[in-house]
Amino acid sequence: MQVPLVMTVIGTDRTGLVESVARLVAEHGGNWRESRMCRLGGEFAGLLRIHVPAGRQAALAQALHALQAQGLTVVVHPDATPPAAEARKLTTLELVGHDRPGIVRQITRALADQGVNVEEFSSECVSAPMTGETLFQARARLSLPGRCDAAALRRELEKIAADLMVDVTFSELAETSP
Repeated sequence: MQVPLVMTVIGTDRTGLVESVARLVAEHGGNWRESRMCRLGGEFAGLLRIHVPAGRQAALAQALHALQAQGLTVVVHPDATPPAAEARKLTTLELVGHDRPGIVRQITRALADQGVNVEEFSSECVSAPMTGETLFQARARLSLPGRCDAAALRRELEKIAADLMVDVTFSELAETSP
């Protein structure tokens, strides 16, 4: 029987960091299922999901914690994914505009008010092609509950976008069932 685990990994970026985690997962009979990892500044952070044979998770967790001596912090949790209670609509949200404080806060507050779950979120600041001014770009994958009025949410996001002077694109992807 395989046991699903979710891990967070953080440490100063260096060559071989991901390999050190992958080696330990493989040595303990684990299967790397999915991950999101990136370098921000000089730090490396990752979130990954693995399956490991029952009875081997404690030994794997101990081996991963030993990586702390190399400057890598690994936190291991059981993957206790709750079953979906209702059908949800998957959507994407893209935002581009001049960088300023508060953009993420205002957008995520509107999403939370409607019970929207942010499943993935990425953002960056880039130079505008012609002017060189700093632009803020964000992309999110969202899960809307069945009770959420997508049209009303779109109007609210467009109102916030107009106030912040940013462009927002809100697109439906699919519907998931419980």
